[in-house]
Amino acid sequence: MSTAVKMDEDAKSKLEELQAEIRLKTGKKVTQQEILSTLIQSAVDSRAEFVDSFRDGTTALNETELEEFNQGTIASGVETTEDDIDDILYG
Repeated sequence: MSTAVKMDEDAKSKLEELQAEIRLKTGKKVTQQEILSTLIQSAVDSRAEFVDSFRDGTTALNETELEEFNQGTIASGVETTEDDIDDILYG
């Protein structure tokens, strides 16, 4: 089953460039549908990295950065509830 996908001229041009480069470098003729399917699978395989590519300039902390951040926190042994915080902040 095939479905049409709308794209702007710039994206279409880049897709055609990819198609031509694949044929030139591999000698294999591939369809634009095959290229898009492969790109989608690649994005699914690297889902976190792909999703992060849509973030606005800030990136999530990696495991090392999270550990460094959490080293400065301590547990006082006292459980603080939302009501406690509200009382402290708002009286």
